[in-house]
Amino acid sequence: MLRHAILLFSFLILISSLSAKPNVLFILCDDLRPDALGCYGSKHVKTPNIDRLAKEGVRFANTFCTTSLCSPSRASILSGLYAHTHGVTNNFTEYPASMPSFPSVLHDNGYATAYFGKYHMGEDNDEPRPGFDVFVTHKGQGKYFDTEWNLNGRKREVIKGYYTTVVTDLAMDWLKQQSAGKPWCAFIGHKAPHSFYTPEPKYEHAFDDVRVPYPSTAFHLDDKPAWIKQRLHTWHGIYGPLFEWRKKFPDDRPEAVKDFENMVHGYWGTVLSVDDSVARMRAWLEETKQLDNTIIVFMGDNGLLEGEHGMVDKRTAHEPSLRIPLIVRSPQLTQEPRTIEQQVLTVDMASSLLELCGAPALPKTHGKSWVKLVQKGDPEWRTSWFYHYNYEKQFPYTPNVRSIRTDEWKYIHYPHGDGSPDKHMAELYNLKDDPGETKNLISDPKFAPKIPELKAELARLMLATGLDDKTDRMPLDEGVKSELPDAKIR
Repeated sequence: MLRHAILLFSFLILISSLSAKPNVLFILCDDLRPDALGCYGSKHVKTPNIDRLAKEGVRFANTFCTTSLCSPSRASILSGLYAHTHGVTNNFTEYPASMPSFPSVLHDNGYATAYFGKYHMGEDNDEPRPGFDVFVTHKGQGKYFDTEWNLNGRKREVIKGYYTTVVTDLAMDWLKQQSAGKPWCAFIGHKAPHSFYTPEPKYEHAFDDVRVPYPSTAFHLDDKPAWIKQRLHTWHGIYGPLFEWRKKFPDDRPEAVKDFENMVHGYWGTVLSVDDSVARMRAWLEETKQLDNTIIVFMGDNGLLEGEHGMVDKRTAHEPSLRIPLIVRSPQLTQEPRTIEQQVLTVDMASSLLELCGAPALPKTHGKSWVKLVQKGDPEWRTSWFYHYNYEKQFPYTPNVRSIRTDEWKYIHYPHGDGSPDKHMAELYNLKDDPGETKNLISDPKFAPKIPELKAELARLMLATGLDDKTDRMPLDEGVKSELPDAKIR
């Protein structure tokens, strides 16, 4: 009898927690590849705490960014809009103060809201932003050790210690001050695993015994556009400085692969500290009995090329540049662990989280809530979407990019910016048969009928977001430069 009473009491507590407005803990990593996590198939990086979220919630197997660059992607997560609409098309532009975001909507609907960590919209601005009660960030990229923080506009202070630990401390200090009767939305913007990769001392040698060769695709570039070969010896190529892991560059000697290996080891090492942070946050939620009334989102802002096709960094429309991890643990969403195979985008996040929180929708969005998709299935879910990136003079290693990705195909082209014919070879991949994009089919007569079909769908999708492919404004592509300009790596 007593056992039944205890079970009933526990059930009532669970029902009560699920009926209250859920909290939101949004953990955002920078440049995180899905395959750097155990639950996405990493053979070497052990992330048991992130993996546990996936085992208890939803792992989205095919999540993509719509512009593979930090600031545009973050703005799309907040706004549900493509970059050409929210206006943050590079890493120097502020998120428009007047533009709604899903945290601002939650704030207006009774949520306490806070942001801690790397915001990365407005390079030299570390002041508080609209929509957040508390905003703690820094200028630029921040440092892995001893970053100077702007503490909600009150003061700037160098906080000693490792970034991942410090940002977790800051967030937890705020969370401990929140009242039990008011829902909250807290962002943690990790620096990790963005360059320049610097692990905590305890993880500096975690992967010393793991050999990391250049990917095989780095040496099969004959059917790729010429700009990819031209990029090999630049900041964004495998023979370049590798985010300071190679001191003398360019270096295309076979033995210089050791620098590449060290870079990857450093990248992986920073991820281990993020997993530690997730463990701390989860433990606190459990201790305070808030775990099952908190939507935990673990996500990356954009993908990262790690030697594929001879490239490092992001920006391109190739799979490692586009793919991001997305894990959501939320009993409000599902109490059964699931893996979702459909294509989900950064622009879907705002609609989905607002629906889960029972808050009003944003006035305009290019995304779609995945709540129905997870809970019931959605036969009308997208089977195609488009990607775009605009050429940057500061980083002249990637041309303008316009691309369409369907469930089975990808077409990429590189408009010059002045309406003239493209000056770079286009790319066509059958992703079903060739997920690694090893064979460019653009010149294969057998697939010639597929190209106009994909071009038409690309034009249709662009127009649906207010971007006409005939009047699409983009910077003039000045061409890939082989020399290394005096520019910070982003």
